[in-house]
Amino acid sequence: MNSITRHLQKRVENSLKPNKVVLIFGARRVGKTMLMREVVKNFQGKVLSMNGEDYDTLSLLANRSVSSYRNLLSGVDLLAVDEAQHIPDVGAKLKLMVDEIPEIRIIVSGSSSFELFNQSGEPLVGRSTPFHLTPFSQRELSQTENRLQAQQNLESRLIYGSYPEVALMDSAEERREYLKNMVNAYLSKDILMVDGIKNASKMKTLLQLIALQAGSEVSYEELGRKLEMSKNTVEKYLDLLSKTFIIYRLGAFSRNLRKEVSKAGKWYFYDNGVRNALIGAYSSLALRQDVGVLWESYLIGERIKKNLNENLGKEFYFWRTYDGQEVDLVEVAGDDMAAFELKWGSKTPRAPAAFAQRYPQASYHVVNRESYWDFL
Repeated sequence: MNSITRHLQKRVENSLKPNKVVLIFGARRVGKTMLMREVVKNFQGKVLSMNGEDYDTLSLLANRSVSSYRNLLSGVDLLAVDEAQHIPDVGAKLKLMVDEIPEIRIIVSGSSSFELFNQSGEPLVGRSTPFHLTPFSQRELSQTENRLQAQQNLESRLIYGSYPEVALMDSAEERREYLKNMVNAYLSKDILMVDGIKNASKMKTLLQLIALQAGSEVSYEELGRKLEMSKNTVEKYLDLLSKTFIIYRLGAFSRNLRKEVSKAGKWYFYDNGVRNALIGAYSSLALRQDVGVLWESYLIGERIKKNLNENLGKEFYFWRTYDGQEVDLVEVAGDDMAAFELKWGSKTPRAPAAFAQRYPQASYHVVNRESYWDFL
């Protein structure tokens, strides 16, 4: 993992400004701690490193007073705090530091619950720069593999995903065991500790249902019936899951054309490995019925990673009409619009007539195994 430089690293380093806080969010095991260590190693100045899981750290930060923090940070240029979600009132404490300690720079990392508990939200408005770290992108993995090797590893990426440790493991058995343990850690350490969620079995079942419906439009009413919970509770749980960086919603694109679907949503996993681990689906691609879904999820995920890593400011949608015309992915950035049809096979369909007529300014591309490298 040390040989792969995260694409966010340079942006994070450039964001270390006096009296500002850099926030690194992300799911467990995506490499937040490793990224922080690399940033700290390259920093020119005195660094104080702390860990929110350490009792000494909690004790040192417990007394929220200017004098206490001035003594702690005397002569320190950069404060680095890992696992910051474990520190009570951490947002207010960081705000006090950047407001009262001249020239202090702060970088903190936190898993999903860091954001869910709103420990870094309101207090740091205007004082922080957030970053979302994802599993490896193919561009990052290309630092250690050429295009031929990437092509040879494509099936593994579609099945086991690109979490740093998974991507660098040698055997499928190791990957399966790691993913199984990681999924259990999600449920026990992040999801179930936030917002009063107590029912582990229903939460896991919801995730499994989303895994089985990945890439399809989701009915909250139907999910509610299966889980014996209200539509509103289903929506609430899915929103929480999106804030834990496990899944994300792709909304329907529409300019209010009557024939266009406008309120539907599709849900995807940031990582195919997590999705497959939830439903125990590790068969080879030749034996699977969901290859198209895996391919679609992988490609959309890669574009989202690129958007986050390079701060491109793009928004992502799917498009569909009520009579069944559809586009897998629509990217919008200001007045620029690009549409993509994502095909595992070699077919190259033309743009749907309704889309081409309604959005003549949009470019249209078919992305298959022959053309996907340029798409990445």
